[in-house]
Amino acid sequence: MSGNRSAPPASVTPVLVYPDVGAAVAWLTGAFGFVEHVRIADHRAQLGFGDGALIVADATHGRRPPDPDAGIAHSVMVRVDDVDAHCATARAAGARILSEPADQPFGERQYTAADLAGHHWTFTQSIDDLSPEQWGGTTVSPW
Repeated sequence: MSGNRSAPPASVTPVLVYPDVGAAVAWLTGAFGFVEHVRIADHRAQLGFGDGALIVADATHGRRPPDPDAGIAHSVMVRVDDVDAHCATARAAGARILSEPADQPFGERQYTAADLAGHHWTFTQSIDDLSPEQWGGTTVSPW
């Protein structure tokens, strides 16, 4: 696959819509630790986190931010090194913590937060290396 310095290098890049791109970028970098890489006027920005990427977009071209009364249409999962420290930073920056850090039976420690526009984020840290069969899952094709 060829690269392009004007596009995120990740294989999958979610595009999330916010009412104010600049405010969203400032909040996501401060609260969740994203890094801004490209800004396109006031309507779009490309952010990175580890080897992942995210595009922050405005509400044009038929896009809209989440409707808090319509239920959850999507969420984004991000792998971090220390879930508890990450949660503390996010909380201090004003993230609404939806579920506190907790160990999961599948070998992850996770918490979930809502950002300033209502997007749901789950942050995860591996705490054990378990096969899916050890907790009730099924390996279909190994990673």
